[in-house]
Amino acid sequence: MSEHRLSTVDNWKMKLKLWKQQLMIPFQYELPSSLLAREEDHPSGAKVTKLKGFGLGGAPGRAPAKAKKPDQMVTTLRRIWGYLATYRVKLIAVIIMIVLATAFSLLGPFLVGYTIDNYIIARQDGLLYILAIMGGVYGLQALVNWLQNIWMIEISQQTVYRMRLDLFHQFHRLPIPFFAKRQQGDLMSRATNDIDNISSSMNSSFIQICSSTLMLVGITIVMLFLSPVLTLLTFCVIPLMIYGMRWISGRTSRLFRVQQRNLGALNGFVEETLSGQKIIKSFSQENVVISQFQERNEKIRLSGYWAQVISGFIPKLMNGLNSLSFALIVGVGALLTLWIDTITVGIIIIFAEYARQFTRPLNDLANQWNTLLSAIAGAERVFQILDESKENIDEQSASVIDEIDGKVTFDKVSFEYETGRNTISNISFTVQPGETVAFVGPTGAGKTTLISLLSRFYEPSSGGILIDGRPIASIKRESLRAHMAFVLQDPYLFEGTILDNIRYGRLDASSAQVIEAAKLANADSFIMRLKDGYETKLKLGGAGISQGQKQLIAIARALIANPSILVLDEATSSIDTVTEIKIQEALERLMKGRTSFVIAHRLNTIRQADKIIVLQEGQLQQQGSHEELLREDGLYRKLVQGQIILEA
Repeated sequence: MSEHRLSTVDNWKMKLKLWKQQLMIPFQYELPSSLLAREEDHPSGAKVTKLKGFGLGGAPGRAPAKAKKPDQMVTTLRRIWGYLATYRVKLIAVIIMIVLATAFSLLGPFLVGYTIDNYIIARQDGLLYILAIMGGVYGLQALVNWLQNIWMIEISQQTVYRMRLDLFHQFHRLPIPFFAKRQQGDLMSRATNDIDNISSSMNSSFIQICSSTLMLVGITIVMLFLSPVLTLLTFCVIPLMIYGMRWISGRTSRLFRVQQRNLGALNGFVEETLSGQKIIKSFSQENVVISQFQERNEKIRLSGYWAQVISGFIPKLMNGLNSLSFALIVGVGALLTLWIDTITVGIIIIFAEYARQFTRPLNDLANQWNTLLSAIAGAERVFQILDESKENIDEQSASVIDEIDGKVTFDKVSFEYETGRNTISNISFTVQPGETVAFVGPTGAGKTTLISLLSRFYEPSSGGILIDGRPIASIKRESLRAHMAFVLQDPYLFEGTILDNIRYGRLDASSAQVIEAAKLANADSFIMRLKDGYETKLKLGGAGISQGQKQLIAIARALIANPSILVLDEATSSIDTVTEIKIQEALERLMKGRTSFVIAHRLNTIRQADKIIVLQEGQLQQQGSHEELLREDGLYRKLVQGQIILEA
C-alpha cells in the first residue's frame, strides 16, 4: 500500500472516530479527550498547552478535563465586578434606565387591553387621547433603551480597556521562565479574543439579565393581580423550561471553555508556524504542518460546533413552550370569558402578550447565560495570567546603584530548575573590572544559566553572586539591568526605524549620539546605503536586512546604553567572514573597559579572553587563560585539539 493510500485510510479512520464522538457528545457529561487542548504542569511551575493528536498510535491522552466548580464562576464574576465597580454612578444610571424601560414594557400591553375593553368594545370617547398616551409610552421606552445601551457600551469598553492594560502590565511583571514555557499565540489570544468575549458579553448580557429579571418579576405581579388562574397556566411551562435549560447549559459551559482553550492553542500553533516558515520550507514539511493544523482546526471546529448546536436548542425549546403557553391561555381564557364575566377579551389579550413577554425574558436569560458562560471562560483564562507568580519582588533593603566598577564574584553558586536536580553546582570564580570571561562547554553545561543568574532572571538555589563586593540581591533588578547590555545570537529588532531601534538602548539619546554609536559599531556605512538611511522602517523582527546587519544594529544599541557589564551570547555565529570582521572590530570597541561575559564556540573569539571558564554538566572543570588551559591535560585542550567548541 502506498504512503498516500495509507495516509488516506488513516484520515478516514480519524474522521469516523470523530463522527462517532460527535453523535455521542450531546449525551455525555465528560468531553472526549481528543477534543481538548490541555495545560500540563512544567517543572518550572509554568503551564504548557498540549494538544492530543488524532494519530492511531502514540501515547494515550490525559483524562478529560473536569468542569470547573460553581465557586470558580462566582469568584470570576466577583473579579469582573471589581472592574465594573469603578463606574458605580454610570451603572446606577443604567439600572434606572432598565427599570424605566421595564415599566414602559409592562405598561404598553396593559394599555392595549384597557383600550380594547374601554374604547373599542365599549365604544367610549377618548380613543385618540389614549392612543397618544400609548405612543408616548413606546417612544419613552425606545429613548431609555437607547440611553442604557450607550452608557453600558461606554462602561464595558472602559472595563476591558483596564483589564487589557492590567494583562499587558502583568506580561512585563512575569519572569522570563514563564514565557519560555508558554505559546506566544495563546497569550495573544487571551489579550484579544478572550477579552473581546468579555466586552461583547457586558454590552449585552448585563442589560439583558437585569431587564429580563425585572420583567419576570413585574409580569408575575401584574398577571397575579389580573387573574391568578391564567397565571398558574402560564407557570405550568416553567418546570419544563428550567429542566431544559439545566440540561443544555450543563453541557455548553464545558464546551465553551474547551472552545476558548482550543482557540488559544490554535493561535499559538499559527504563530509558531508563521515564525518558522524558513525552517518549514527548508525541510519541506509544509504537508506535515498543514496536517497538524487540520487536526487542531478540527478540534476547535468540533468544540465550537457543539457549543453552538446545543446552545441553539434553547430558543427552539423556548419558542415551543411559548406556543404551548399561548394556546393554554387563549383556550382556557375563552372558556372563562364565557363562564365568568370578570375575564374580558382585553384581559385575555393582555395575558397573551404578557405570556409572550414572560417566556421572552426566560429565552433572553437562557441565551445570555450561554454568552455569559463564554465570557466567564475567557475571563478565567485572563485571570489565570493575572494570578501567575510575578518576578520576585526586590528586597526592602535593595537599593539603586549609580555606578558599577564591574567586579563580579560567583561564590559557591548552585541552581536547579527541578527540585533535587542541580543544573549547576558549587560554581566559584571572580572576574576583575574590565576583564573578558569566556564560558566554554558542551550544550547543557550551564553557560547560559550563569548569565541568567547574573542578570537575576533566576535566583540561585544556594551560594551568592556579588558585584563590586555587594550581593546582587541588595540591588534593585531594574537598576542592575540598567548597567548591563546584551548582544544575543539572534538579535531582536522592533518594528520601527533603525534610529528608534538603536535608541532603544537609551531612550533619551540624541540623533547625533545614535549615529555616533552606529559608526563605532561599523553599522553606519550600510545604514547610509539604504534609501531612507536611519529613518528606514524595519518590519517586525528586522525582516528585510541581513543577519549580520541586525547584529551590527544590536551592537550599536548596546554601545549607546554604555553598560558596565556586557553579555555576548554567540554574537558572531552564522555570520559570513567579511561581516564577522566588522562585528569583531565593533565588539572590541564595545568591550573595551567593560567587564564582558562571552558565550562562543569560535576559537578566535575565545582565545582573546582574559579568563576562560570550562563547564561540563553544571560543574566548573577548569578556569584560566587560553595558554594556561592548553598546558593542562583537561577538557579544554581536548576541545581545542579536536576543534570542537560547542555552542550553547
